[in-house]
Formats: sequence, C-alpha cells, structure tokens
Amino acid sequence: MPLETDRKIPRFDFGERAAHWMAAISFLYAALTGLALWSHKLYWLAFVFGGGATVRGWHPWGGVVFALALGVMFSRWARQMRLDADDRTWLRLSHRYMVHDESGLPEAGRFNAGQKMLFWMQSALALLLFASGLVLWWPEIMPRALRLLAIVVHPAAALGAIGGIIVHIYMGTAAVPEAFRGMMQGWVRPGWALSHHPRWFKEISRH
Repeated sequence: MPLETDRKIPRFDFGERAAHWMAAISFLYAALTGLALWSHKLYWLAFVFGGGATVRGWHPWGGVVFALALGVMFSRWARQMRLDADDRTWLRLSHRYMVHDESGLPEAGRFNAGQKMLFWMQSALALLLFASGLVLWWPEIMPRALRLLAIVVHPAAALGAIGGIIVHIYMGTAAVPEAFRGMMQGWVRPGWALSHHPRWFKEISRH
C-alpha cells in the first residue's frame, strides 16, 4: 500500500506517556539511591541526592511513586500484553530480530513479544521490590525470617529490574531509534509502523 511519509501515526496518548515517564524517573531515582545504600563502593551516589539521611528517607518514596506509575501502566496495557501463538513463535525466532533479520517472524501488533515479556518480567520484579521494600521500611514490626528474606530478595529483584531497564533503553534508542519518538511525542511515521509493528499498522489503517 502507498505510504504518506509525512503522516503522523498516533502511538501513545498523553496518559500513557505520562505514566511511562513517571515510572522511568522514579525507577531511576529509586535504583540509584538504592545502589548507594546497598554498597559502600557506591555510597558516593548518596551525596549526589542530598546525603545519606536524605537518601534513606526518600528512597522508599521513590519506590512508592514507581509502583503507582507502574500500576497505571499495568491497567492500561495488561490486556494488550497477553501472549498469543504468534508471540510464542516470535520468541522462538527472536535471535533473528536481534540481528535485524525479520524474515519468518510473525507480524507484531502494537507490542511485539519481546516487549510483552519485558513488561511481565518488570511487573513481577516490581511486585517483589514493593513487597520486600515494605518489610525493610518497617523492619521493627516484621518477623525476623521475613526480614532476612527481604534482605536477599530486594537487591536481587532490583538488579534484575535494572538489567531489564538497560535492555529496554537500548532497544528503544540505539536499536530502534524512532521508538523513542513514539514515547516522547506520541507518534511515529507510517514506514516505521509498517516495518516494526505491521499487524498494528494494518489494524489502525482500516479505521
């Protein structure tokens, strides 16, 4: 089909973008202040954010804001993130996507299978972070066994989430540059939509 190259395809509305960037900023704050509290070698980060006492007081609130923003994203996107048969095929052939060879890959909808898997992984890790964070926030009222478990779970989940976010940033900027415009300005070009999310593009083009 002929493409109008100057046409702007709506990708994310204002509410989706606002929730995404609130989650991103609060996660970055919680991650960096958490690393400062986790290792004495990274404690210099505490001085960047106002000192040790400030970091200890505000780190949990960064986590609360992140959980709330992620909750909004979850309510908006959870149904669209369900994996179907095409997604499972896409995952089996995902190595092709990584080397920019998309031959044989099922057409992606609004979100491809990799984005869906990252969404569910980050949601699960966020739940672990929030639950273990509450235990560490009020240790005096928590059973000793729960405190010990939280000491292990919280940093492990944090490291997993940080790793996932690094992959997300790379894929949304260096690997697939125009994806970033979709989250910044809310729109993408028809050629990009047809190339990266063809099933979604065809669906919205019918309306």
